[in-house]
Amino acid sequence: MSQIGVRTAKRPDYDQVMVDIADYVCNYEIDSEEAYSTARYCLMDSLACAMLAMKFPGCIQLLGPMVPGSEMRGGARVPGTAFELEPAQAAFNLGVLIRYLDFNDTWLAAEWGHPSDNLGAILAVADYVSRRNIAEGRAPLAVKDVLSAMIKAHEIQGVLALENSFNQVGLDHVLLVRIASTAVVTRMLGGDRDQVIDAVSNAWIDGGALRTYRHAPNTGSRKSWAAGDACRRAVTLALTVLRGEMGYPSALSADVWGFYDVLFKGREFKFQRDYGSYVMENVLFKISFPAEFHAQTAVECAMTLHPKVSGRLDDIERITIETQEAGARIIDKTGPLDNYADRDHCIQYMVAVPLIFGELTAASYNDDVASDPRIDALRDKMEVRENESFTTDYFDPEKRGIGNAIQVYFKDGSSTERVEVSFPIGHRRRRAEGIPVLVRKFQSAIGDHYEPGQAERIESALSEQGSLESMPVSDFVSELVV
Repeated sequence: MSQIGVRTAKRPDYDQVMVDIADYVCNYEIDSEEAYSTARYCLMDSLACAMLAMKFPGCIQLLGPMVPGSEMRGGARVPGTAFELEPAQAAFNLGVLIRYLDFNDTWLAAEWGHPSDNLGAILAVADYVSRRNIAEGRAPLAVKDVLSAMIKAHEIQGVLALENSFNQVGLDHVLLVRIASTAVVTRMLGGDRDQVIDAVSNAWIDGGALRTYRHAPNTGSRKSWAAGDACRRAVTLALTVLRGEMGYPSALSADVWGFYDVLFKGREFKFQRDYGSYVMENVLFKISFPAEFHAQTAVECAMTLHPKVSGRLDDIERITIETQEAGARIIDKTGPLDNYADRDHCIQYMVAVPLIFGELTAASYNDDVASDPRIDALRDKMEVRENESFTTDYFDPEKRGIGNAIQVYFKDGSSTERVEVSFPIGHRRRRAEGIPVLVRKFQSAIGDHYEPGQAERIESALSEQGSLESMPVSDFVSELVV
């Protein structure tokens, strides 16, 4: 870290990292049909996650205006609800809904995260801007504008994550949601290139939330609303800059006081690739299981083994779980699990439940299920270790594997076969297999939340790429409110 001393007050040029983000957001033309198609499925999946989350009282209590009675007529509407809120609080609401169950898409690299978290800010701002435009006699945004913003937000968050590990310095990945959302919503609100840079500089100056709430012994429910909080802050920063607030040219690189020196051990960011549409094209969907993504293939392995072990639980001597280094570091957890958030970030729990019950659902983390003594009995017999080949494939940009393997050993000396899965069903390599499952997830979630006629209209709106892209955002969101 640099020493404090005499230095010039002359303002430097803006850090190139911030300039590159703004140039990408303002000038890059997306020409990837695959990215737009994947973004449509991402929109479907995110809305499915939001509707499923509304089955949980802990989620519902976070929704609505921050101060009772402070709704905003003509503001941004929250899908699945009747709320009309100012856009920052609407962004928080939708961000909470999408993220609450840990069931939305994922990106795994040096840093982890969930790029669809950004949709909380994007769709709220798009609805607000569209309704404002209509009131002023101008055209609303189209859903294609939402998909474009999603692709760019995915890209910013994901490319920053490829080579830069924020978790290793104790910072939570939601800071990348704040950065990406700030950039794209500033542009959506009418900001020019300079205003996007100014807003992003303020987003970096915000620093980052600590990962305290994601790890034992403090794992807790904040991890379910942290992304919504990042969305809310992004919209607040964008609106503040559009009112004339200044930016900070060396927010990252300033000696002593900048992000690099204060929070990143003096290191500058590294980049593996330029911004394009790579992240959306390669994003990982959580389709079958609401489980922390490093354990997705472990759950698949456990489901395969369920018929062979569920009738012999008392005969099990030990269970070996091979995982990636990141999985071993994040979700290998022994001892008592205090709450829902503790359980859905414990690989042993996420393996034990399907071994016993043959399923893992959002309800599997509730207290009534967790009280089954067989779960902790199995957890106590599990050994978790890193498989170095899984770690190598995890970082390979051509593979992006998330491998796990499980083998169960019995007291009589016999064992099951070693079951290994390298790529989860939500992986790009399994798109053909995964997309029909994603669509069923969406249809089930929409069908459970809405009346039949409304559910049918929502499904129809999202069923065809071209007609969805041309649909006014205000009309699209109108179909989603209750």
